Amino acid sequence: MQPPPYDGPDVAIPMFTEKTGEVTPGSSFVARVRTDSDGHPWIGKAIELGATFILAEKPATELGLTLPENVVYWQVPDTAETLAWLSAAWYGFPSRQLIMIGVTGTNGKTSTVDLIRGILSAADIRMGMLSTLKAIIGAYQEPLELHVSTPEAPVVQRYLRQMVDAGLTHCILETTSHGLAQHRVTGVEYDVAVITNITHEHLDYHGSFEEYAQAKERLFRSVAANDPTPQKPDAVVKTAVLNRDDSSYQRLAAIPAPRQISYSLHNPTADLHVTDLITDPAGSSFTLHLAGEKLPVRSPLLGIFNVANMLAAAGAGLALNLPPETIKAGLEAVGQIHGRMHQIQRGQEFIVHIDFAHTPDGLQKAIQAARGILQQMGRNGRIITVFGSAGKRDPEKRRMMAEISTQLADYTVLTAEDPRTESLDDILAAMAAGCLAAGGVEGKTFWHIRDRGQAIYFALGLARPEDFVLVCGKGHEQSMCFITTEYPWDDIDATEAALDAFLAGEPMPDLGLPTYDPKFELTISD
Repeated sequence: MQPPPYDGPDVAIPMFTEKTGEVTPGSSFVARVRTDSDGHPWIGKAIELGATFILAEKPATELGLTLPENVVYWQVPDTAETLAWLSAAWYGFPSRQLIMIGVTGTNGKTSTVDLIRGILSAADIRMGMLSTLKAIIGAYQEPLELHVSTPEAPVVQRYLRQMVDAGLTHCILETTSHGLAQHRVTGVEYDVAVITNITHEHLDYHGSFEEYAQAKERLFRSVAANDPTPQKPDAVVKTAVLNRDDSSYQRLAAIPAPRQISYSLHNPTADLHVTDLITDPAGSSFTLHLAGEKLPVRSPLLGIFNVANMLAAAGAGLALNLPPETIKAGLEAVGQIHGRMHQIQRGQEFIVHIDFAHTPDGLQKAIQAARGILQQMGRNGRIITVFGSAGKRDPEKRRMMAEISTQLADYTVLTAEDPRTESLDDILAAMAAGCLAAGGVEGKTFWHIRDRGQAIYFALGLARPEDFVLVCGKGHEQSMCFITTEYPWDDIDATEAALDAFLAGEPMPDLGLPTYDPKFELTISD
């Protein structure tokens, strides 16, 4: 993939922006076209404010613009794609000086990124990381923008330049379908592409599962197309790490990457697979078959899905030609990942976990993991789920997740999860319809409680000593969006507050969401 040709005059540009409020004399204004906005009507204002370089998709004549002599107007097919290339050039193409590992998939991306980080740390590799959780540049780290896994292209390139300037050699980049489709990572030269899985998600944006899968494919096509870059710090063959157990395998394996590595939980013909797999309340243990060696691995991470994530991470380690013992040490060194099957203990007898599961597949795997933990403990307990479904996102998954919980869990508590500008009551009604369609009975096997804190509190009231309460959908996130306001919110803190209040026999405290009901009472009848 190459940037569009430019045949205009040489221009010195101090900054790029798509916000007129940031325009300064001599700056470039980018008319971005998004699903809910279009920057073209603001070009005239940007020129009035002093912008002298305009990046647009529509001709100036169509917009009724008369351009001053000092203004360069560059019309391109896609302003997002062009801005990505300009950003890469602006920062000196930093990905050409880093070994770039991209991780994509519907579920498990952040955990896999963290596991790869553990492996690189065990190898004493100086690396950076961009993921849903944070940006890490050597010893320095900072949170990313709310609800963002892959930042916009200028931000990605700025972080990569900081990594190069800090003397780092590797970067692990969580690469979402939005990031690929919206050109946030265009201009990034990947060396290793890792897939976790492709399941139902983001169809509100992509339109169909096929379009969603094609967005994921872009990462693997970029690896297949890129020639080795001379200034890379190590000689790494461009490699695709593929999940042989996932439906994506055949389509991704057909993309001719210079090297392919496959992994599987069950298939011994894969390059990496496991035997002797045991998952229990303290974690997972298995024998990792890798590069002709058999390595016993013991990890504190819970659930079979996390073993799959460990295989994906190990595949990345193999792609980087790291010793098997180093890969094993890195996997074992990664402890509880924030907001991923995160156990909460405040003195209660039942089990409480927080998980980011916010897709049908993710919720199914989280419930199955919880069931497996109960069985390993010899408990005949029930599973109680608490979750919602985000507004302005794929509406079909609301029904699907409600059906899955009704079928696999014992009790379901539906609640708020970033309703944004949609009606929370309408979202909950759609989810309740899914519960009913799967045989649920309102007030007996499922409930809907608008306030998330009070929903968690209610679920705790349902629990008996051998039960498992699973709070899903928010995980690590630090806010909840109502209309356009981001209210501070942390599922871990909220669940701890709910447990403390419940154990003390006190009502659920107001945690600041607009849904809090001061008249709410914990009333449960069998």
